[in-house]
Amino acid sequence: MVCRGGMPYLPAPPTHLPIFAIAAMSTQPATERPSVPAITLNSLRFADPFCWLRKGVQDVVAAPGIALFYGACFWGMALMLGWVFRTRPEYAMSLASGCLLVGPFLAMGLYDTSRRRETGQAPDLGQSITCWDSHMGSMGMLVLVLVVLELLWGRASLVVFAVFFNTGMPSTTGVMAAIFNPQNWGFVGVYLAVGGVFAALVFSTSVVSIPMILDRDTDALTAGITSMRVVLENTAVMLLWGLLITLIVAASLWLWGAGLLLAGPVLGHASWHAYRAAVNPVQPMAV
Repeated sequence: MVCRGGMPYLPAPPTHLPIFAIAAMSTQPATERPSVPAITLNSLRFADPFCWLRKGVQDVVAAPGIALFYGACFWGMALMLGWVFRTRPEYAMSLASGCLLVGPFLAMGLYDTSRRRETGQAPDLGQSITCWDSHMGSMGMLVLVLVVLELLWGRASLVVFAVFFNTGMPSTTGVMAAIFNPQNWGFVGVYLAVGGVFAALVFSTSVVSIPMILDRDTDALTAGITSMRVVLENTAVMLLWGLLITLIVAASLWLWGAGLLLAGPVLGHASWHAYRAAVNPVQPMAV
């Protein structure tokens, strides 16, 4: 230590650290961030969709009041679809896509009921109606994606009608005559092909994404990609599942759609069990 003017003097610290010191500092571990559990999928079997339906029936029997409420909502949608088909058939496909959009969100209450039964909690109608409020951001983004698909589907269906019926949109009887007229098989084929493409997009995007958002509170992008992965990795089984849904819904539309009072809740609960079977549950993190 050197004194200057009677005051002690300490040498200034070096302005540059040695290279080895900088290297040592750079190798120090940074603050660890909590890792997000990986999403792993299961291989599905052809018998699984029938198992999901059986479990869906069990959930309906366990909570009949909740099932009746949501079944009535599905029935109301069917009655509206039938009215539009009779009065403005050119908008039937658009409304059908809207039903495919609204249906899974109504079924979210059924997903919540199935989840509560899994954890040993009593089903609650009020809780099932508001179960989406804590997932508003993810649900809003997923709704936006499905709305875009719905609008594109509706526009495409109107274009098909305009191309094949350039003299004006046909009435309800005209649509039925066109469908069963062998000369219009080209129209029927194109109409079904366009509808099938958009139905496949809606189905693959939402088949497990909404239950996943409810269960894991994940973001819409992750949920949508996971849903598509489930369809791509289990294509045959998911095609069977989609076919069963189509057949059950089509059969329930007889007698003014009253069958949806039962079919809607069963399919909603079964969709939750489809998610549970396809996506592995979150494993507890090791300490």
